[in-house]
Amino acid sequence: MDSLIAASARALASGDPLGALRRVALRDDPPALALRGIAMAQLGDYPRARELLKRAARGFGTHAALARARCVVADAEVALAMRDLSGTPRSLHDAATLLAAHGDFPNAMLARLLIARRLLLLGKLDAAAQALHDAPSPNVPARNVAVYSLIVAELALLTLRVADARHALARARAAALAAAVPALTAEIASLNDALGRPAARQWQAAGERTLSLDDVVTLLNSDALVIDACRRGVRIGNTWRPLAKRPVLFTLALQLARAWPGDVDRATLIAEAFRLHHPDETHRVRLRVEVGRLRALLKGIAEIDATPRGFALRTTTADAVTLLLPPIDGERASLIALLADGAAWSTSALALALGASQRTVQRALGELEAQGRVRSIGRARAQRWMAPPLTEFTTILLLPAGWSFG
Repeated sequence: MDSLIAASARALASGDPLGALRRVALRDDPPALALRGIAMAQLGDYPRARELLKRAARGFGTHAALARARCVVADAEVALAMRDLSGTPRSLHDAATLLAAHGDFPNAMLARLLIARRLLLLGKLDAAAQALHDAPSPNVPARNVAVYSLIVAELALLTLRVADARHALARARAAALAAAVPALTAEIASLNDALGRPAARQWQAAGERTLSLDDVVTLLNSDALVIDACRRGVRIGNTWRPLAKRPVLFTLALQLARAWPGDVDRATLIAEAFRLHHPDETHRVRLRVEVGRLRALLKGIAEIDATPRGFALRTTTADAVTLLLPPIDGERASLIALLADGAAWSTSALALALGASQRTVQRALGELEAQGRVRSIGRARAQRWMAPPLTEFTTILLLPAGWSFG
């Protein structure tokens, strides 16, 4: 490694991309291309960064497998920053194995952390937890420790282990300060601030109140039957019955919970669940079928009784029934929550994270753009979507319903 390459690498490690570029901006050899790509990524020009990193990887070829693996990891990090979730993590797995075999433990650990973070964005929490379990490596710098602790904190928040999240954030903050990387310190501070923001609303017949994450955990661990409109399911204690993929049943549960301990008439249930205002006898039959399905799903935690005018929810073990509502209203809450991280998302990446079709996401984005709640940059395949951060709320509970918790 020549002196300019070494000096440029040191500048990048200290968070000085302009200093790195001054040393290698006019060079086109593979090491210089790789460093230029990393510098452009730090400056926010992600498409140019990926182009340079791919050129560097091709330049290294098979005769420099270690350097090529490092380019693969750097390109994956940029792709994650762009919220490009397409493809498979196989190349990252291979790169991590190769780097670890050659003793490059910091970059091997970084590759595994990128895999874990991608899985978090896709809502695959169990797989992300396993990736985090496999990530730690010996003799890694403080930056790796900070990133690892940050992802551990994110996973803890998504599973509502708030105390664990705070401990992980404290470790991340200490490691980030030791690493002296301002961007990383700012990201950790942003996540720490989210802990103190309102996370949801609790609705009961007596009124509505705003809840912090700690309040949400307390409510979910209480003896109340909770109809969770954030994660789309029913919970009491440690028992969780997901309804995210059964919207009709969830709507019925929501309406019955709002009326508890009273009943809801059949016309209202049909109108809300089936979006019909002039029902006939076939819709009443369908309502009986759907209520039967909901009754079977809630067996052991609640009952649904027929009344002269409709149906009523009856608790079997719970002391009360309460609704856990998102901190912001609207059916597009999950989409807004994903965009609220400040990153630029592609439509395809949003569709992957939400588990929805790309066309459905495009329609939703068009509606939100008309309302001024999101904005797009670029055109065609380069189009990306962004939204200003929701500074009043933490969006942990608004993330896709597939991100269920135990």
